Amino acid sequence: MEGCKTNTGGGDMFVSEQIIRTEALEKIYGNSKVQTHALKGISMEIAKGSFSSIIGPSGHGKSTLLHLIGCLDKPTAGKVFIDGTDVSTLSDSKLAELRAAKIGFVFQFFNLLQNLTALENIETAMMFRRIPAKAQREKSIELMHLVGLPDKLDSRPNELSGGQQQRVAIARALANDPDILLMDEPTGNLDSESEKEVLEHIFNVHKAGKTVIIVTHNNELAGKADSSFEIRDGRLVE
Repeated sequence: MEGCKTNTGGGDMFVSEQIIRTEALEKIYGNSKVQTHALKGISMEIAKGSFSSIIGPSGHGKSTLLHLIGCLDKPTAGKVFIDGTDVSTLSDSKLAELRAAKIGFVFQFFNLLQNLTALENIETAMMFRRIPAKAQREKSIELMHLVGLPDKLDSRPNELSGGQQQRVAIARALANDPDILLMDEPTGNLDSESEKEVLEHIFNVHKAGKTVIIVTHNNELAGKADSSFEIRDGRLVE
């Protein structure tokens, strides 16, 4: 499988139980006169419960690939399978349901709602699943403890450090207990101390059984991944 290695401590091994698979993904932006080929035939497999990194130079298609895997965008050609389901066969409503139930997102810029508290930001992720308000509150408090911020429940984003905001963003991504956690440069906007704190929580999430996929320029982080995919000029390379 090109572009993917699995670290086992005793040689490379490929795990057969896939949670994500892509077939010849293509993504073209623009119109018939001016086109940008962001992705060019990306085929990859990601094992359930694995920790994967996507690396490569800026502007070469890493974030585009992550958005297609996360069903935030649709490919120009090719297919994405989530837990064996071809997502191209799903209606918009079913796709939204799958995304809400199975996938959590964490981005470089925390995307927290500034007029809401940390607790309320986490609760927003559960509203679309019609979870009762009391259960939302209990789950949000539990997640704030998980990311080490039990004393920041009522703090608004502008009252939190960058690392604390990203930890709230991770808690929000876990609100619906997704199988897959997608992260786009989650430590790219943090100082070294905050980065260390956030990485600790990311590794803990993975140890708890989540499939984690990270777009990163952090070579140390990429080196700790079970599988590493390098994207250059929109293609998957060795």
